[in-house]
Amino acid sequence: MSVLAYLVLLALSGLIVGALARLALPGKDPLTIWQTILVGLAGSFGAGLLSLLVFDRDYAGITLSIVGATVVMYLVRRRRGGGLLDPGTPPDRR
Repeated sequence: MSVLAYLVLLALSGLIVGALARLALPGKDPLTIWQTILVGLAGSFGAGLLSLLVFDRDYAGITLSIVGATVVMYLVRRRRGGGLLDPGTPPDRR
């Protein structure tokens, strides 16, 4: 597989996992598509590390990746001043 195909598949999987994480938390999140991909990739990476440390496996699986991305999405909301049910307000761009 070429590097370009790998990066496209990585972005696609990050988008799917990030979108499912956004759907798991109620409320409208003002994220761009690139931010959604980053949330999905960060959640998958964290879930992979947790899976390696706790379960001694080299992969996390889709369920653990979505849970990890949901935790990352919750942390993004908390950073913006929101909570579990409230997405918060994005910071002003000046």
